[in-house]
Amino acid sequence: MTDLPLLGAALPVAALETYQDFILSEDRDLELQDFVNADLLNDGWQAVADHARTLLQGYKGRLGIHGPFWGLNIANPDADLRAVITGKYLMGLQVCEHLGATQMVIHSPYTTWDFNNLDNFADREAYDRVLENCHKTLEPVVRRAEQIGVTMVVENIEDKDPDIRRILADSFGSAAMAVSVDTGHAHYAHGSTGAPPVDYFIRRAGDRLHHVHLQDADGHADRHWSIGEGNIGWHGVFRALGELTVTPRLILELRDKAGILPSVARLNQMGLAR
Repeated sequence: MTDLPLLGAALPVAALETYQDFILSEDRDLELQDFVNADLLNDGWQAVADHARTLLQGYKGRLGIHGPFWGLNIANPDADLRAVITGKYLMGLQVCEHLGATQMVIHSPYTTWDFNNLDNFADREAYDRVLENCHKTLEPVVRRAEQIGVTMVVENIEDKDPDIRRILADSFGSAAMAVSVDTGHAHYAHGSTGAPPVDYFIRRAGDRLHHVHLQDADGHADRHWSIGEGNIGWHGVFRALGELTVTPRLILELRDKAGILPSVARLNQMGLAR
């Protein structure tokens, strides 16, 4: 069953020491998680990145990072705060360049409140304002990403509308912007806010989908459980993935890293991935 999709993982560099053989043996996709930490970006990220490079000697897989996001809403309307946010994302790209990473995960600005209220204004005024703020924040970042060959993938967080991030990414007209789907976030939105199910999020992203966070959940909260602990319909998710003409990175993003190998085994037993 070697034609099954190959699973990767999201790991801090400290855990990469444990899962080094798992990643390197088949050059699995890898997402390094350390660089979400603003304090680390401000001071000390080079040492962490250099340790990762040492552990990844000979690695030929697709490497990415999770970019900074805590408190960094890319649609922030305040020009002073936008300047700080832009700077943090440029720092994330500096990490990518240092590592040779080709992808950086960023977070969607859209909330449940947005879904219920953006149409509460005439002529799509509120939609346009969000896009305008995102462009003011990210245009320098997108230009830099283009220069160094990094694609930023916009991950759903509270998104109830499965199309809205694709519209945001497409509005930049750049190969440096694409879409991510987090299965647990989509399942939370489905169970708690009435969003479509997870496989619909995959289909609606279509070939703009370059990255997937795989985690199981119960539809109530952002669980990041191992595969099989929640109630996501995995056959439907992988059926939708199989319809794509692109090959997104399939990243197991689990709270308990000990669940990575059992999750791979579970999806393999289901005949879905390896």
